[in-house]
Amino acid sequence: MASVILAFGALWCAVAVAAGAFGAHALADRLDARSLELWETAARYLMFGGLGAALVGIAAVQWPRDGFLYAGLGLLVGGLVFSGTVGAIALGAPRWLGAVTPLGGLLMIAGFLLFAWTALRL
Repeated sequence: MASVILAFGALWCAVAVAAGAFGAHALADRLDARSLELWETAARYLMFGGLGAALVGIAAVQWPRDGFLYAGLGLLVGGLVFSGTVGAIALGAPRWLGAVTPLGGLLMIAGFLLFAWTALRL
């Protein structure tokens, strides 16, 4: 499972770079300033989640602990939910979708905190 978290973390990073490039080149002339800012936020936080998950995956390979696995899942799912909803709103999805966004952020925060807690218990 640790290698899956590591691989998906790397995948999230690749998607984040692609999303950032897509926003800068394909969406820059199609979105208003606020929507483009939202798109950039989505790409940035997907990168944070991906890098965090990759780091957790590396730690989980070195020191197998359930806490690392749950932290990685929180970062992956949280990054997907947060960035997915923010990116969708940037592209014109209904604003009520923003009510789901904080759940993704909370999962990411929980993932980072669990990562720290598990690391301190090594």
